[in-house]
Amino acid sequence: MIRLSFPSVRTFALPEILFSTLLLLFIAAFLAGFIDSIAGGGGLITIPAMLIAGIPPLQTLGTNKLQSMFGAASATIAYARKGHVDLRGQLPMAALAGLGGAIGAVLATEVPGDVLRALMPFLLVAIALYFALKPNLSDVDRHQRMTPFLFGLTFVPLIGFYDGVFGPGTGSFFMLAFVSLAGFGMLKATAHTKLLNLSSNLGAFLVFLASGVVLWKVGLLMGLGQFLGAQAGSKLAMKNGAKLIKPLLIVTCVALATKLLMDPTNPVRVWVGF
Repeated sequence: MIRLSFPSVRTFALPEILFSTLLLLFIAAFLAGFIDSIAGGGGLITIPAMLIAGIPPLQTLGTNKLQSMFGAASATIAYARKGHVDLRGQLPMAALAGLGGAIGAVLATEVPGDVLRALMPFLLVAIALYFALKPNLSDVDRHQRMTPFLFGLTFVPLIGFYDGVFGPGTGSFFMLAFVSLAGFGMLKATAHTKLLNLSSNLGAFLVFLASGVVLWKVGLLMGLGQFLGAQAGSKLAMKNGAKLIKPLLIVTCVALATKLLMDPTNPVRVWVGF
């Protein structure tokens, strides 16, 4: 079980972070924003970077939501300016994603975290295999398997809920849902994923903010890096479309799955005694 002891976190005295460490966090955020704006998975870079910098896990989760919002917002704005996402038309879905993220963050103390951490690597590999083996994936919209109303009412808040509870791979799940169920082309799916990811991040962030686990200086500095990285990444994605998004999405999913499995505390490794 994930046990979040928020009261004790408020009294934690964070050691002073060196300028060189802050610079590395900024660079990590830039790279994360770049990758996340194209294929998702930016948390694969920022969360380990903050933990290595000596930031406790709960502050890392709360601060990661703050800085990742900058990257998601930056990419969303870039895609919207080019007409790849209708912000006004997608507001209901975005609201549901935010609600799911908030509920997920609130219930994080009650969710069996070991089960999520055990399943995640295999789910990510399955997503990578889907995009690797699925023929004719392009930027052209295809037949919808689900109406937008039903899609928004079911899968959007569910994935947002997962983002609030755990987080890694949320963008990949949104991408899979948009492509396989909503019939979106790769570029359109990427653009809409960023909007919903922004909303689920915001919902979870508000909960973490109320719990006092957000480091503003670190989060805003990394947020600047995220914003700039996402601008560069989204421009590259719009230029190259599925030719870039598909392989990077596959690599990101496999890398994130590998990262999770390599963690000595991963439940799968603990259960098999490896």
